[in-house]
Amino acid sequence: MTTFEIAVLPGDGIGPDVTAEAVRVLEAVERRLDGVHLAFTEHPCGAGEYLQNGDPLPKATLEACRNANATLLGAMGLPGVRWPSGTEMTPQIDLREEFDLYAGARPIKLYNTAHSPLKPRPAAIDFVLYRENTEGLFFSRTATYDPAADDVRDTMRISRHAAERLFRVAFRHAQRRRKLVTLVDKANVLPSMAYFRGIFNEVAREFPDVRTEAVYVDAAALYLVQRPETFDVMVTENMFGDILSDLAAGIVGGMGMAPSGDIGDRHAVFQPSHGSAPDIAGKGIANPIATILSAAMMLEWLGGVEMVRGARMIEAAVEELCLDAAFATRDLGGNLTTTECGRQIAAALD
Repeated sequence: MTTFEIAVLPGDGIGPDVTAEAVRVLEAVERRLDGVHLAFTEHPCGAGEYLQNGDPLPKATLEACRNANATLLGAMGLPGVRWPSGTEMTPQIDLREEFDLYAGARPIKLYNTAHSPLKPRPAAIDFVLYRENTEGLFFSRTATYDPAADDVRDTMRISRHAAERLFRVAFRHAQRRRKLVTLVDKANVLPSMAYFRGIFNEVAREFPDVRTEAVYVDAAALYLVQRPETFDVMVTENMFGDILSDLAAGIVGGMGMAPSGDIGDRHAVFQPSHGSAPDIAGKGIANPIATILSAAMMLEWLGGVEMVRGARMIEAAVEELCLDAAFATRDLGGNLTTTECGRQIAAALD
């Protein structure tokens, strides 16, 4: 029996609601796998934890994540709880930087054409957006500023080391898919982005079986609306990825359908792309599918035949259920509760 220790950080707002359903589905998967045990342990984290104990990411929680095989995170942050600088508390970003989770994977898939606001309805949307997680325009996020200053500047950092490793992850993933990588940048204006593109072209030569294209970020936003079905693997800078991944989620049903994984060489954190949505917390109407699909990503990352089989089981159950118009939470125009959604996915695993 192989035991995988999973650190669960429910966090703020709807985080506890959706992580509970992801754990429910994972427990149902575990019962169908051979020789695998998933051990879940919850740990405090988030803005609520800061209000109670003065630290949004306690050292004990950080160490638990470090020692776990993987971390499943719900949602972090509350709009009214901020640092003196005015920025929100973001322990999920702290985890990325602490564990060097440089590859932000954002799978985008349309499970039911009725979920998309695009017209005409796209026949198929299925791509992955990779976002560099450790630098880019987020590099200055911990800097302080003088409110009385005449100007405040943020620095975009692009390093060869970070760019090369991100691009290699994107190319390797494309080799397992349709063998196309799209670089998204602003190389026509920003020197840092021209540098980014140059490194991309160098790395591309290591993967002669993969086709490439480069698109400016503004054009990429346009094409995601006009022809999203043409993308396979997209790769971009931190801030651009932050923005485009939300746009991409919007074309397949919204943030409740958008899973993600923040992946490094030794550690990984899996979470829905959405925020904490405190206005609907505890009401039983949050969509848990993004978190459940993030859990499937976690199983695949943990690796091994049985874990990958478990990931495919979850994905297949979601895909089949979503074909039914009645299988829809409020954000998708239905009346399914958070718990009902999780239970139906767990029951459909067979």
